[in-house]
Amino acid sequence: MLSARNIHKSYDHRKILDGIDMDIKAGEITCVIGPSGTGKTTLLRMLCLLEHSDKGEIILDDKHLRFGISTPWPKVTAVFQSLFLWPHLTLRENIMLPARNHNPQADKDMDGLIQLFEMDHFIDKFPNQTSVGQRQRVAMARALILNPKYVLLDEITSALDVEQTAKILEKLTHLKERGIGVFLITHSLGFAKEAADQVIFMDNGKIAEQGPASILESPQTERLQQFLSLAKIAA
Repeated sequence: MLSARNIHKSYDHRKILDGIDMDIKAGEITCVIGPSGTGKTTLLRMLCLLEHSDKGEIILDDKHLRFGISTPWPKVTAVFQSLFLWPHLTLRENIMLPARNHNPQADKDMDGLIQLFEMDHFIDKFPNQTSVGQRQRVAMARALILNPKYVLLDEITSALDVEQTAKILEKLTHLKERGIGVFLITHSLGFAKEAADQVIFMDNGKIAEQGPASILESPQTERLQQFLSLAKIAA
């Protein structure tokens, strides 16, 4: 289990995270929703120790991690909205680069990932020769070739159309079946309803409500009710 316990974070005296407690379980998909600027991406960066918290701790399978001393990588990998693919490398080379010293059977695993994400017809192209959806799949494959236990995903469907989003949902289901814990930040409530075992609603740096995906149909707090009502108007 990957856990956050009493996580606090402020920037320039502005509180971003205010006492976050949460768990990401292996073989489950946790979707995080909430207004923009409420600390969702900051929480993700805390979970993979890209930033340090002002207070609290991150625990990975009962091991307490310390920023600058411990690293959850490669047990915990992340895919950010910007993807961060190297433009001068082919997509295949982008996937293989982090695996060279960390996965002795990377070549074999690569073949499986190409099949899983249906990348055979574009894998040897450069990033600027492919679509956003294709690059999204490559970024996910690059995270998975390290055989992580937990994958953290930041708005990976934001630039995708309906068909591409459905394909990503299918791939996430495959990850879940393999026992991988998935943490997914999304603005798509429909995607969260379909994908999530657990939904976390964040507001003003706090977890305002959490529970199974059914809370998106029957919210228990007034704040989540308000958020869902506004989402329907904006849809």
